[in-house]
Amino acid sequence: MAVLPIRTIPDPVLRQKAKRIRSMDESIQKLIDDMIDTMRAAGGVGLAANQVGAPVRLMIVDMPDEGPVAIINPRLTDKENEGDAEEGCLSVPGYRGELRRYLKASIEGLDRYGKPLRYTAEGYFAQAFQHETDHLNGVLYIDRIDDPAKLHRVQPGQEETEAEQPADAPAQAPPA
Repeated sequence: MAVLPIRTIPDPVLRQKAKRIRSMDESIQKLIDDMIDTMRAAGGVGLAANQVGAPVRLMIVDMPDEGPVAIINPRLTDKENEGDAEEGCLSVPGYRGELRRYLKASIEGLDRYGKPLRYTAEGYFAQAFQHETDHLNGVLYIDRIDDPAKLHRVQPGQEETEAEQPADAPAQAPPA
């Protein structure tokens, strides 16, 4: 397992639409393990494969009470109730912004062994599902900000503080 470099804007891989994964071979298993190590080392709660230079439909989300979960070929379903959210991103260091996200969302896909999975989340983790799925579609959270005044610079390492976290976020959760 290894910690991979996280791609940051303007790296073109972040704008590519990721390709579906057709088989769970050794290379995918290694990528999953490396992405988990990378996410942990960076202090993230989510990571999309293209953020580490692999344009495939794979994301990791650090789920409460479960730990890091690989979701292969994810698809958002059952989105409900839009609301305001604040986000940061490991690929857009030094900034946070306000945007609209669904407050509840379900995600379906395959686990690392190719078995179907489905999660439904509200608040912070619904936001993480949307954020990481956007990455796989070549979309960054900054693309969803409707007013440039809603994007603001933060000090390095201060992308998110406890005061900015949603109530349902884990203690000291970093940007996805």
